[in-house]
Amino acid sequence: MKKTLFPTPQDAEAAFYDAFAKCDLDAMMAVWADEDEIYCVHPNGARVSGMAQVRESWRRIFASGQTLHLQLREQQQLNSMMLSLHSVYEHVSVSGGGRSPSRAIATNIYLRTAGGWRMVAHHASPAPAPIPAEPHRVTKTLH
Repeated sequence: MKKTLFPTPQDAEAAFYDAFAKCDLDAMMAVWADEDEIYCVHPNGARVSGMAQVRESWRRIFASGQTLHLQLREQQQLNSMMLSLHSVYEHVSVSGGGRSPSRAIATNIYLRTAGGWRMVAHHASPAPAPIPAEPHRVTKTLH
């Protein structure tokens, strides 16, 4: 089976989150590099390494059959010729789940390979609760 060519790290990232939202394991694994050194850390989870463990971790997540909705916010990128690091806030909600959306901060690392850009690491951690904005105080000065 021939893998999709991702000409840019942004194309690989778009495919990663599309596969995530669709719970499509084959599409998810098409984004990952075929390397033993790849790794993945899901929120509150242990690090899993290698293609077999990474695949199994996503299979377990997708096995629920729930429909996921993802919103990405505050994306930042650091790009070089061979490596691209992406930091993003993930807001994930489940259709009919009755739960409030979960928030994570994720770092995604992409490597330029002979077969295009591929993910080599995904590390997601629970995001802290947003800090409520302080009420705007009006200061009056009497002369």
